Amino acid sequence: MCDEHEVQPFSRAETDAVHERWQRLDLPGIIDVHTHFMPGRVLDKVWAYFDSAGPMLGREWPITYRADEDERVETLRGFGVLAYSSMLYPHKPAMARWLNSWAADFAAGHPDCLHTSTFYPERDAGEYVRAAIDAGTRVFKSHIQVGDYSPIDPLLDDVWGAIDDAQVPVVIHCGSGPAPGSFTGPGPVEALLARFPTLPLIVAHMGTPEYAEFLALAERYENVRLDTTMSFTDFSEQDAPYPRDLLPRVADLGDKILFGSDFPNIPYGYTHALDAIVRLDLGDDWNRRVLNGNAARLFGIR
Repeated sequence: MCDEHEVQPFSRAETDAVHERWQRLDLPGIIDVHTHFMPGRVLDKVWAYFDSAGPMLGREWPITYRADEDERVETLRGFGVLAYSSMLYPHKPAMARWLNSWAADFAAGHPDCLHTSTFYPERDAGEYVRAAIDAGTRVFKSHIQVGDYSPIDPLLDDVWGAIDDAQVPVVIHCGSGPAPGSFTGPGPVEALLARFPTLPLIVAHMGTPEYAEFLALAERYENVRLDTTMSFTDFSEQDAPYPRDLLPRVADLGDKILFGSDFPNIPYGYTHALDAIVRLDLGDDWNRRVLNGNAARLFGIR
């Protein structure tokens, strides 16, 4: 595997390298379910947090794809990413509705972006989540760690009910990595699924670091899936290596694992995110499903 830390972002060489990865698998391109686009001033604050090696990080975290919005969009398109998301999330009340309005406008201007919405435990959450669903939202983002809320907060009852009825997937950051939060870990999610057993959840980052527990939930619940975001990369393996004894179960769960990158907020090149998947050596068919087929089926992408 090449050293992606030496690759210059936005270069022709990198674009060619990404194309080589998916063309080798005879794919039409990649579907990336976990990318971040958000209002400029919000993203600036996120980047400032990474730049300061904030308390959740514990180490330097350079932003490889720091660029303006148009350049980031064109970078993904140049890589051959057929569809991506605009993962965004509130950290306080009265923020989610505004983020959803921005994301709706972004999706309208970028047809290859999965219309993404979010929510927060507040009195009007059920109302604006239903409005987002009616407006065509295709995926929600829930960030338990940053939002510092419990997924079983009663203020979210109407939210989960509406999402369950509509079967719109939710990418949920609920694992305790890179640092535990008040409500992270498998326990609250298991309690949520006990109430809504058909809830369509996509557990971000393979549930880092509670890999086995979230893998078990995906095995147990038909509509629970996992995304690979940052998992298996050299960066993540340093602090939270994925247990190799779980890989046979990961292979068996190949229809329920989706590729995510965390672009643009990754401290390495995009090609390395792909190589980290392929080097698991779970087979070309598994790679094709993870990098494209599973998301294409879930979101109806042709």
